Amino acid sequence: MPGPETPELWISAFLEAQAAELGAATNTLLAYGRDLKDFAGWLSRHGAGFAQVDQARIESYLIDCDAQGLSRATRARRLSAIKQLYRFAFEEGWRDTNPAIQIKGPGRQKRLPKTLDVVEVDRLLQAARQTGRTQADRLRNTCLMELLYATGMRVTELVSLPVSAARGDPRMLLVLGKGGKERMVPLSPPARDALAAWLAARDAAEEATVAKGGQRSRFLFPSRGKSGHLTRHRFFLLIKELAVQGGVSPDKVTPHTLRHAFATHLLANGADLRSIQTLLGHADVATTEIYTHVLNERLSDLVLQHHPLAKDDTED
Repeated sequence: MPGPETPELWISAFLEAQAAELGAATNTLLAYGRDLKDFAGWLSRHGAGFAQVDQARIESYLIDCDAQGLSRATRARRLSAIKQLYRFAFEEGWRDTNPAIQIKGPGRQKRLPKTLDVVEVDRLLQAARQTGRTQADRLRNTCLMELLYATGMRVTELVSLPVSAARGDPRMLLVLGKGGKERMVPLSPPARDALAAWLAARDAAEEATVAKGGQRSRFLFPSRGKSGHLTRHRFFLLIKELAVQGGVSPDKVTPHTLRHAFATHLLANGADLRSIQTLLGHADVATTEIYTHVLNERLSDLVLQHHPLAKDDTED
């Protein structure tokens, strides 16, 4: 069976299948779409389309990406998208062969994730309690930060939480993660207190909105924007602002940094990898094992900085 007539139709059919069959996250689909459009544009400039591609052509594209100065991670991601596309095309019968199956990627540089120490997290939490134009803003900011650090949620999982998940002073939250997978995450006492305080302020604001003819929001952190909830971008800007207010370097702080801090601090206090894997929603424990390297590096730095035998004797 021949494939679709245009590259755009190839990409849209592939993305629809990824969404329907595998439950791929929106951000994953957007990344696939961007990478495949770039590949399609390169092919068009070289007089080819998806149906005519062979292994040599894909390798030429990757060489061109390298020549442009694209990072190893970007090149690996683009090859992954191409591999996924041609596996799908082969399974659908659009191609008799899979031209990407034998291509090995550049691999990813093994970089340890940035994290924060406990003092820095405390400064961010304190800044959240003091930052905001109104008391409601400060309660929301506190709730966001307490939940993020207490649960290790991904930022998308956090900002899109339904308010129904937070009713009844829960000890645990049900989180919808990547691929539509659900998991339970426990709440610390400070997180529960922050959640209760924010819910009271949020519900009062909702009642005022309804009284004016508006509609209730189904999200814990509602917004008037298109998504209906606080966006990832807005939270990214907020956490940078909190870093400045708390005296923490903004370069060190992102929403994902708090997720790394959650895992690293749990591990440092004796939690086992399997439990941390479950809490983070990692499909493979190998992904979680990176935090053992983070912890080892931090312990090594502490020894080098503070152990008397690790210091150079520069005195005559």
